[in-house]
Amino acid sequence: MITLYGFGAGFGLPEISPFVTKTEVQLKMAGLAYRKERAMPPASPKGQLPYIVDDAQSIADSTFIRAHIEAKYGFDFDAGLDLRERAQAWAFERMIEHHIYWALVGARWVDPVNFAKGPTHFFDGAPAHLREKLREDAQFRVAENYLLSGLGRHAPDGDLELAARSLFALSVQLAGRPYLFGDKPCGADATAFGALAGILTPFFASSLRERTEQFQNLTEYVDRMMLQYYPDFAWTPLREAVAA
Repeated sequence: MITLYGFGAGFGLPEISPFVTKTEVQLKMAGLAYRKERAMPPASPKGQLPYIVDDAQSIADSTFIRAHIEAKYGFDFDAGLDLRERAQAWAFERMIEHHIYWALVGARWVDPVNFAKGPTHFFDGAPAHLREKLREDAQFRVAENYLLSGLGRHAPDGDLELAARSLFALSVQLAGRPYLFGDKPCGADATAFGALAGILTPFFASSLRERTEQFQNLTEYVDRMMLQYYPDFAWTPLREAVAA
């Protein structure tokens, strides 16, 4: 059986990491049995989560895990998409992971209130005399990577405007359909869901979340994906409406 290593539930989400969420949803899409274990990035072959162990083979990075699933198990995450749509799906994934994701990082790690509410607790189990230094070092490294991503070089309003353009692109792509490329979710939907759910969780307040909530079809999309892939996880008003 495949073992998926991730951070686990937290921050109002079934999985803290958008990338682990992506892989977990893709495992569900492929109908593969798996078990999930908590881990921290240093345990991974690439120093990042997720990674999986499958028949004693370790594969790290969500994109390479997807490639492994497709090659070993013969599952096509983009079945039904033509060549142009497959290319577009790849482009959307890159936009999400290299742009929208970094906006999420800024809202979660760089914002001092949200950092204190969320990521700072990753270090609660560290020895007391090291705890604060570990927190400061981690926040500094993440903030440095945020700067290197490009988004961190702008004032908060500029960062938000750039992120909003990518959110708008996703909203336009979703217009009139339940998933990014039609009536059936594809691999890119797992990527989009992980990032958007991370932004929309009510656990964190941010201008990014407020802007995302202005795109009704994006919030409905996250509700839809959450109900489909995490039906037992308490989430949004859509779930409450369905229950009523």
